[in-house]
Amino acid sequence: MTINIQYVQMPTSESMSAIVTNKLRKLEKKFEWIISADVSFKLENDPTGKGKVCEIQLSAPGPRLFAKTGEDNFEKAAAATIKELESQLKKRKEVFNKH
Repeated sequence: MTINIQYVQMPTSESMSAIVTNKLRKLEKKFEWIISADVSFKLENDPTGKGKVCEIQLSAPGPRLFAKTGEDNFEKAAAATIKELESQLKKRKEVFNKH
């Protein structure tokens, strides 16, 4: 699986890249048919304080999977986004097993 990480209008962070790469590699072990992941970290103006956004788009057989989460820090946003993608992958795996 190839992983592309972008930081939009903010400095790059090696620690965040390492955290997200590690979590995505764990996801890849469960679902070996994932082709690639495009990760974007963004700072958005949000009056509720949840302006740190993580977006992940996964390429896999079938339609692309996408999740976006805004939290008060990037670690929480990345964890929540990956958790959402994992539930989407589980649903897709059930569809594959029926055929």
